[in-house]
Amino acid sequence: GAAFASRELTEQSREDRPAVQVGDPFKEKLLLEACLELIARDAVAGIQDMGAAGLTCSICETASRGGSGIEIDLAKVPRREPGMTPYEIMLSESQERMLIIAKRGREDVVRQVFDKWDVPCAEIGRVTSDGIMRVRNNGTIAAEIPAKALVDEAPLYSREAPKLTAESAEDAELIKKILANSASSAVESLRQLLRDPTIASKNWVYRQYDHTVRTGTIVKPGSDAAVFLVRYANKILAATTDCNSLYCALDPREGGKIAVAEAARNLTCSGARPLAVTDCLNFGNPYKPDNFWQLREAVEGVSEACRAFGTPVTGGNVSLYNESPLGVVDPTPTIAMVGLIDDEKHITTQWFKEEGDVILLVGVQPARRRAATYRDEGAAVPSLGGSRYLKVCHGLKIGPPLDVDLAHEIKVQNAVRDLIREGLVQSAHDCSEGGLAVALAECCFNPQELFGAEIDCSRRSVGDVKRAEETNPTDASHSEAARVLFNESQSRIVISVAPENLDKAITMLRVLDVPFQQLGKVGGDELQIRIDEQTFRWRVTEIHDEWWNAIRRAVEQDERIPSL
Repeated sequence: GAAFASRELTEQSREDRPAVQVGDPFKEKLLLEACLELIARDAVAGIQDMGAAGLTCSICETASRGGSGIEIDLAKVPRREPGMTPYEIMLSESQERMLIIAKRGREDVVRQVFDKWDVPCAEIGRVTSDGIMRVRNNGTIAAEIPAKALVDEAPLYSREAPKLTAESAEDAELIKKILANSASSAVESLRQLLRDPTIASKNWVYRQYDHTVRTGTIVKPGSDAAVFLVRYANKILAATTDCNSLYCALDPREGGKIAVAEAARNLTCSGARPLAVTDCLNFGNPYKPDNFWQLREAVEGVSEACRAFGTPVTGGNVSLYNESPLGVVDPTPTIAMVGLIDDEKHITTQWFKEEGDVILLVGVQPARRRAATYRDEGAAVPSLGGSRYLKVCHGLKIGPPLDVDLAHEIKVQNAVRDLIREGLVQSAHDCSEGGLAVALAECCFNPQELFGAEIDCSRRSVGDVKRAEETNPTDASHSEAARVLFNESQSRIVISVAPENLDKAITMLRVLDVPFQQLGKVGGDELQIRIDEQTFRWRVTEIHDEWWNAIRRAVEQDERIPSL
C-alpha cells in the first residue's frame, strides 16, 4: 500500500510481500451495488472509497471536504488479522471497503441493504463539529489532529530540481550512421519491433481474464481502445491507457504531454470524444533531485495537455520510491482516459476492412526540431530520438523525443472524428511506438481476416503543391529508410476509406486545413512499402505470427528480453 510504496526496495523488501493487496472483483461488485442502492434510497450523506493509506485518508478527506470533524474507535473496525496496532489499522489497505456517512435516522436502512448484498458493515464512529480527526482505541486517544491540516493545509514541498542533460553531439552522429545504413536491415527491424513486448499483442495477458462480463463489450481488447455499452445510462464509452516511459525518461515534460495526447488519439481512432482522465504516476525517490525534477516536469506536461484537451483529472494514484539496488524505474505517468461515442455507427477499429480501400496518413507535418532545453544548449534533436527503433534494434536510449504540438494534435483529432461521423472512415489507427511501419502492420492484423497493403512513401501528399512540399514526411533518401519507417512523429493517424468516399474525405480535410498524404491501398498478402527506388516486403501471415505470439513464446521459453 501507500506505506510500502513510500520507501525504496532493498534486499529486505521480500519480507514485505504481504503488504501487496489482492483484490476480489466479485466482492467489489457486491459492494458497489450495495452502495448504489444506498444512494438511490437517500440513506447516504457522504461516501468515500478507501484507497491509499486506508482509513487515514478516507476519514480526514471526508471531514475536510464536509467542513466538519470525525471521530472513530479502532476497536470497532473489522480487521483481517488479530494483534494489529492502531498504526497498522489506520494504514491498512484491505480491499473492497467503503466509508459511508449515513444520514441520521437511516442507519437501519444501511444495515439492511448491506445485509441484502451479503456485505459486512460496522458502525465505527460519528461526525463531529469541531473540525478534528480524532482516533480512539479502546477509549484512549490514539491520534488527534485538525482534518484540514492533513488535506487542504498539507505542506507543499519545493525541492532542488536540476535539469538533466540532453543527448550529446556523439549521440547525434551515431544516429546519422545508423540512418545511413538502415535500408539493409529495415525488413528485420520491423520484425524485431513487432516482437518487442511493448508493441507485440498482449493477448497472452488479456485472454486470461473475462473481458466480456455482463455482455456489454462492443470492441474487445486489441484495438486502440476498448468500447463498451453502459446499459442503464444507454451510453457507449471507450477507454484506453497510455504512456511512453522512454519519452518521459528523455524529456519528462514532453513525455507527459504525449501520454495524454496519445490516449486522446486512441479514443479518437475509436470514434470517441475524450472526456476525462485518471492517472497513475510512477517515479523514483523524490528526495533525489533528478527524480524530483522528472516528477515535476512530467506532472506539468500532463497538466498542460489535459487543459488543452479539456479532460479533467478526476482521480488517480501516485507510486514513488520505485527503486532497487539495480536502479530507478523510468518515469511513467500512465494516463487512463475515457471518452463518449455519440452513435453506435461511429464505432471504429484500427484494422483494414476491405481490399481496394484507400489508405491515408492524416496529420502529416514536418517534425519540429526544438532547441535543446537542457544544459547542452547546442544539442541536435534527431528525428529518431526516443524511438522504439533505437531502443529495440540498436540498444540506444537517447533523445530527446520529437515534441507534440497540442494545437495541431487537437486539430487532427477533430478532423478524424468529423470524418468518422460522416461515415467516411473504414478504419483508423494512430502512429506511436515503432512509427508508420508498425502502425501499418497493425492495421493489417484484422482478427477476422488478414490484409496486405501496397504503400508508396515516395509519393507527394494529395493536396496543393505547396502543402505537398511542406508536409511530405518521406523526403529522406532511400539510405535513410529508418527515418521514414520508424520515426515517431506525433499527431499522425492512418485511416482507410472506401474508393467511392475518397474525394469527399479529401475535400473535408482540405476544408479543415488538415495536412494528409495518400499512401496506397489495401490488398494482397504482403505489406509492401516503397521508398524511392526500394521496396520493402513482409508476408503478413509471418509478421502477424511473430506479433501475436511474441509474449507467449518469451514466457514459455523464459527468454530474457533485451529491450526491457
